[in-house]
Amino acid sequence: MNFEKMTISEINNFVEGFSEIEKIENDIIKKLSTDYRKGVKKIAQKIKRAKKKKEIQKENWHKQNGIIYQLQKKGFQMIAGIDEAGRGPLAGPVVSSAVVLDLNKPILGLTDSKKLSSKARERLFKTIFDKARVGIGIVSNTIIDRLNIHQATFLAMRRAVEDLQISPEFLLIDGSYTIPDIDYKQRAIVGGDLKVNAISAASIIAKVTRDCIMDELHSSYPSYNFLSNKGYGTQEHIEAIKDIGPCPLHRFSYKIVKENKEK
Repeated sequence: MNFEKMTISEINNFVEGFSEIEKIENDIIKKLSTDYRKGVKKIAQKIKRAKKKKEIQKENWHKQNGIIYQLQKKGFQMIAGIDEAGRGPLAGPVVSSAVVLDLNKPILGLTDSKKLSSKARERLFKTIFDKARVGIGIVSNTIIDRLNIHQATFLAMRRAVEDLQISPEFLLIDGSYTIPDIDYKQRAIVGGDLKVNAISAASIIAKVTRDCIMDELHSSYPSYNFLSNKGYGTQEHIEAIKDIGPCPLHRFSYKIVKENKEK
């Protein structure tokens, strides 16, 4: 292909026509790199960066399946990663997710949900649902107040495992604690959402699910701006609680809410 006779826009469209970055051959990249136009050279550099990123993601996919590979050698096949979102907010539910990945269907780019942009989280959210088994557990603010957030989180995790519709053989939980009152072999992994793909996937499902819930609740209680803060204790949110008091979605066992509930 004679790229010299093509405009930069045409070259860019040609490159974007590839369904996967790996399908762009090195010969094409070399031709673009030696083009006399700076714009074409930039396209070549962009392709190189994207291919390098994909290589790293592939390496991380295998690396972050290490614990699961070890468990599979011991005879465990259905291994669920579990994480939660919403322990710290002043309002809304705590949400947990359990995810069993199919290791034959790689999902590249998995990591702690907090390290991803909202756009990347939403893209991965859809991919995880397409390629994996997913369970979600939700526990309301009223139950959080009744049980405390620690026990409510465990309840959300148990509900997520039940929602899988299958019986996993082993659970990998993000954090320092295993789940009480559940009849499964399990292991807690500190920083698991950065170390184990299944836990990373669970963190993304839990985060996106909870954010969507808070976005919907914003329309009922716009004064607290849940659309932006997702129920976390931002300065704006705390000032709203102090000015008008809490709403039924707030966690009244939390100090700042309890102090202003008579407003």
